[in-house]
Amino acid sequence: MKLSARVLTVFFLCSFLFTVGSANQYFVATTGVDTNPGTIDLPFLTLAKAVGLATLLPGDTIYIRGGTYLLGSTVSISKIGVKDTLYHLFAYPGEQPVFNFSAQTSSDGIKVNGKYWHLRGLESCYAAHNGIAINGSYNIIENCSVHDNRNSGMQLGNGASNNRIINCDSYYNFDPPSGGNADGFSPKLDVGTGNYFYGCRSWQNSDDGWDGYLRPSDSVYTTIENCWSFMNGYLKSGSPIATGNGNGFKMGGGDNSNSLQLRHYMTLKNCLSFDNRVKGFDQNNDRGTMILYNCTGYRNGTYNFSVPGPVRTGETLIIKNCISMASSGVTLGGVPGAQFATNSWPVGSAYPTAVTSAAAGDFITLDTAGVRGPRKADGNLPDITFMHLAPGSQFIDAGTDVGLPFTGLKPDLGCFEQSGPADVPMDLAGKISGFQLSQNYPNPFNPSTHISYQIAKSGLVTLKVFDVLGREVAVLVHEVKSSGKFTVDWNAAGLPSGLYFSRCESENTQQTIKMILMK
Repeated sequence: MKLSARVLTVFFLCSFLFTVGSANQYFVATTGVDTNPGTIDLPFLTLAKAVGLATLLPGDTIYIRGGTYLLGSTVSISKIGVKDTLYHLFAYPGEQPVFNFSAQTSSDGIKVNGKYWHLRGLESCYAAHNGIAINGSYNIIENCSVHDNRNSGMQLGNGASNNRIINCDSYYNFDPPSGGNADGFSPKLDVGTGNYFYGCRSWQNSDDGWDGYLRPSDSVYTTIENCWSFMNGYLKSGSPIATGNGNGFKMGGGDNSNSLQLRHYMTLKNCLSFDNRVKGFDQNNDRGTMILYNCTGYRNGTYNFSVPGPVRTGETLIIKNCISMASSGVTLGGVPGAQFATNSWPVGSAYPTAVTSAAAGDFITLDTAGVRGPRKADGNLPDITFMHLAPGSQFIDAGTDVGLPFTGLKPDLGCFEQSGPADVPMDLAGKISGFQLSQNYPNPFNPSTHISYQIAKSGLVTLKVFDVLGREVAVLVHEVKSSGKFTVDWNAAGLPSGLYFSRCESENTQQTIKMILMK
């Protein structure tokens, strides 16, 4: 039965309402004056002027023109937006605004204390403390870069919760004189729950790439997906710094009296950690559940994967479809009841299901060229061949289905699913159990997402996308397909933010999923 426009509309209003209406635009430029009206022809000079406007309303957009803004004090963003109508603070299309806080003597560069803000395309550097400090909730920080700050590049604290950090870079952050506290991304200390990182890179920060260390927060959930962390614990010059911890992903932990108590529920999916001075994926006495799916550790200083200690009663460790490569290894023996499945390291008492050790021939290249390269036009990570599986690798189709998209008979191991034809025949008996449309990935998304489906019988398949009013906005598939599992990409760059429905029809049945486009 097809969903009518009326049903879709009612459902939408009940579950995820986007306010539609006119919105104001304000402009900031290095050539502006704060007594100007803030138009594109007569812009403001300072970001502080724009964000402090009494007339600034949820849904309004502040555009920052390109150029370098020399600042000596923190830019505070404190207004509270509306769930479905965010404030927008965007780089002007095609231009790069740089906020240089080198004149600061204390505090953070940009401080997001408000809620329901969307920041995109900003660069924050040389702050006296954190480049961007997020203390509010339900914010989106997208395509921003933070570097050369005198503490962490981007830190989430003071109860910050349900923020989404999408396609951001954090690098060369160093806290003088010792360099022991500057992480790339820091959801730590008194951070709140539900924060999500996607498509981010962190490199050559003096402490850790990601740090989930807590004081005093407990029972905090964080998800890190499709992120890269490398050469942390090294200076900008490339020299190692012993005072920093030098880990790629530090999942949690506490100190002093609470060092064996605090739980950071950390989930990492498709993450890559390499060439960090000490560890790739580190427990750091986290006592909460840790889940690692399809992660790759390569050439980290001591261990690629290190979870040696116990967790609290009722918590566990799950590691599936992961690869450890090069001289450093794994230490995972300290969590009773831990779940390991189809990882690359050799079978042993702590690893009941694994495939054979990784070798150079399993990968297209071990050359890291391009990992710092420019992002794609849509903000996504650059295309590289480093650590991608070579044709014929033992890790292709060797994994366990953990709910992530895959293109072959079974998931591959490691953070990069082997690319190949969109249609992969699966004619082995029992491999396809029926018709299924999977949830898109990522979701929410901007502007591209992957949609996977499987069919048990050959036949006509139709995959369409509808907006909230039931109007057809895209036909992604309309052709005869053989039995198998398929993935298609949908790019919604020309469409407004909102709720969309993907509907797949095959075998005289249909399924529908909700997708959230948030720009």
